[in-house]
Amino acid sequence: MMKEEMRPHKFTSISDAFRSFGLPEPKHPLISLINGGESDAITPPSGSHILTFYKISYKPKQNNKLKYGRDYYDFNEGGLLFASPNQIIGNYDDDENTNAVDCSLYTLLIHPDFFIGYPLSQEIKKYGFFSYSTNETLHLSQEEKRTIISIFKMIEIELNGRIDDFSQDVTISQIALLLNFANRYYKRQFITRKAINNDIIQKLEIYLDDYLSGTKPLIEGIPTVQSLGNLVGLTPSYLSDMLRSLIGRNAQQFIHDKLIDKAKELLSTTSLSISEIAYQLGFEYSQSFNRLFKSKTQLSPLEFRKSFN
Repeated sequence: MMKEEMRPHKFTSISDAFRSFGLPEPKHPLISLINGGESDAITPPSGSHILTFYKISYKPKQNNKLKYGRDYYDFNEGGLLFASPNQIIGNYDDDENTNAVDCSLYTLLIHPDFFIGYPLSQEIKKYGFFSYSTNETLHLSQEEKRTIISIFKMIEIELNGRIDDFSQDVTISQIALLLNFANRYYKRQFITRKAINNDIIQKLEIYLDDYLSGTKPLIEGIPTVQSLGNLVGLTPSYLSDMLRSLIGRNAQQFIHDKLIDKAKELLSTTSLSISEIAYQLGFEYSQSFNRLFKSKTQLSPLEFRKSFN
């Protein structure tokens, strides 16, 4: 019975979400912008929920700034949160997270079908921040806040205006502009958090060095991006984007680099066979190890060992 009560509610349409929020029927079934400053009667749904559409929210008040040492480094001009279809939003054990919906100044809801026939239908899937968690919010500076709000206002005007042959083209262009600025500002956020992010990278390096030097690979296999994210409290998408921004390598490539470094060490300092090295590093099949090694070094493990000697 408890499991049934804890099951997230799934909103199958934007209209369904509007009814749950106590809002009138949306003007368009596939896209709508909720202006929190005008919609005082919003009643957030209790518990967690699942959307079948994209959600982009701007919240003027952020309660999840990260503290680095004794100082706060994030901006305090609000932030952007993103959610993709079929992503769970909210948490039964976190009232602040669940009830924060009504604190949004703007909430843009977009059904994937709205993008059909436009390049953005595929391009939007490349933006990793749609799978970031709440603690990975994009914090905005005063200047960035003005830019983001101005785009939301343009979208609002377009959605509330007269529909013509150009309406969808213009709206999709405005959404693309919003996403491009968000991408740009996240890159800036990775830079302004460089000190703490470098600490994270160092922690990951120590963890992988210890992991690959012990017996864990034989038991648990090759380290995963998810396991690294769990270690530092970040989603796989955020971790990969952060690493790519700072060192030019995503999380999977970061793991592979460590694997290859350890493989080179074992090939040059031990008499273990290629298969033994592969299994020691967590590979189920030595052929997989051979392919990865050659793709990274242009040499097979055996060729590397011979050239080294």
